[in-house]
Amino acid sequence: MTEFIRLPWSIYQQDPMWVPPLILERQQHLSKKNPFFEHARWQAWLAMDGDRPVGRISAQIDQMYLDRHPEKCGYFGMLEAIDDPAIFAILMETAEKWLVKQGMSEIRGPFNLSINEECGLLVEGFDTPPSVMMGHARPYYAAHIESQGYTQAKQLLAYLIHPEFKIPALMTRLVRIANKAATVRPLRRKKIKEELEIMRDIFNDAWSENWGFVPFTAAEFQEIGRNLLMLVGDDFVQIAEIDGEPAAMIVALPNVNEAIKDLDGKLFPGGWLKLLWRLKVKYPGSARIPLMGVRKCYHHTGLGPGLAFLVVDAVRNAVLKRGITEVEMSWILEDNAGMRNIIESVGGVVYKRYNIYQKELCL
Repeated sequence: MTEFIRLPWSIYQQDPMWVPPLILERQQHLSKKNPFFEHARWQAWLAMDGDRPVGRISAQIDQMYLDRHPEKCGYFGMLEAIDDPAIFAILMETAEKWLVKQGMSEIRGPFNLSINEECGLLVEGFDTPPSVMMGHARPYYAAHIESQGYTQAKQLLAYLIHPEFKIPALMTRLVRIANKAATVRPLRRKKIKEELEIMRDIFNDAWSENWGFVPFTAAEFQEIGRNLLMLVGDDFVQIAEIDGEPAAMIVALPNVNEAIKDLDGKLFPGGWLKLLWRLKVKYPGSARIPLMGVRKCYHHTGLGPGLAFLVVDAVRNAVLKRGITEVEMSWILEDNAGMRNIIESVGGVVYKRYNIYQKELCL
């Protein structure tokens, strides 16, 4: 497991954009403590050249996905390897064979480890570092994956927005309409368990018809909550309510990758002090919005975009107070025209693209 976690250090040693993950966080992510494994099973492999690790891959089967979708689809993920097509071939083949033995007829990925965590392969935007909880890759990865018969299933987009954006006239009108029906409030930290359940319920409802959707479990969202408590102020979470009922929500995260880039994955002996100072005093200059949702009953209504703009504007004011100058909104499905229109109307520009690949398996 140590070699598996440490392998990216050798792959990205010449890439100045790569951000070494915190080793402790990776250990927890791949341990039985990760609530994902309450409904999923997995296997992982290292490719070796003698005693030297040169590649890695994982394969996962999420029972919650199988329960919701008709296809017998498994995932691959955690893929890293040197620039050698033979290494990619043996890694992909090994993951495929394991999934076939488990009864799967399709493979999709990369997911590290699920669609609700880090997912997609970076195919555009190699010249900037990844934001928190987003992936990075070497430019040769895509060609080697595609050479194994994989085709693009979906493309995910990451938008970059400057929070000082000029509010467009349409947004002003929609916010004015939404304001008559809804109120927006920040996170109530003293009721954190209740708040997390509200956010989970909104998100699961809002995203329930999206491609590849798997709901967050209560345990998974509680895990997110523990991270939220450490990283964000109350105003970085905004919840819109209509007649006292939660209708929309948004979460912004300070870009922790700015604070950990030079720690080489180590919190000890002094890394944790640097991280604490950078998050509490210096503070990152960028942020990411990883969670946003408007209840499904407001989709395709005039109030839906208004609720979205309402929570976006509320969290925008919060990040501006912190001196944040750039915000990433990710990920967004390329074919999600409604959300793309909202983001682009406030000046959002696509600056990274990620592919999710798929392949039929021979049983």
